[in-house]
Amino acid sequence: MSDKQSAPAVGYAPEEIQTGESTRAAKLKWVVVVDEALPAGRGVNAAVCVASATAVAVPGLLGPDAKDAEGAAHPGLPWAGCSILAASAEQLAAIRARAAEAGDVFVADMPSLAQSTRVYDEYLDRMAASGPDEIAYYALSLVGPRNRIDKLVRKLSLLP
Repeated sequence: MSDKQSAPAVGYAPEEIQTGESTRAAKLKWVVVVDEALPAGRGVNAAVCVASATAVAVPGLLGPDAKDAEGAAHPGLPWAGCSILAASAEQLAAIRARAAEAGDVFVADMPSLAQSTRVYDEYLDRMAASGPDEIAYYALSLVGPRNRIDKLVRKLSLLP
């Protein structure tokens, strides 16, 4: 996906949703990669923000709502799983660049600018004034074919 194009058509058709199978059997892999140097609160915020953007953009990612024994509904969760990985700021930038070049990977990113303002329009203005090489990332969310995602995030560890 180039930065100038809309997000690629990455997702699941209804017949591809296999909630009775292992997450490893899913055709797509979802990972969230977080800057390992961030304090816990900022890292969690960044991960939640990119996951939120991903959940609404990638069809079929969330499973059906669950009901408990008394019939109370619990919103659907990612049926195919999601791993949370740690990376350095430099690794995040490199992974984002490679993922953005791939035509079959959805990328949601959390630029550091997003955590430095409380007014969304200010964030938009600051991003518009920033060149691609000036943007630092706090987290990425990637969804794509398992082999492609594995190559993008190889050697990264789970976030402690």
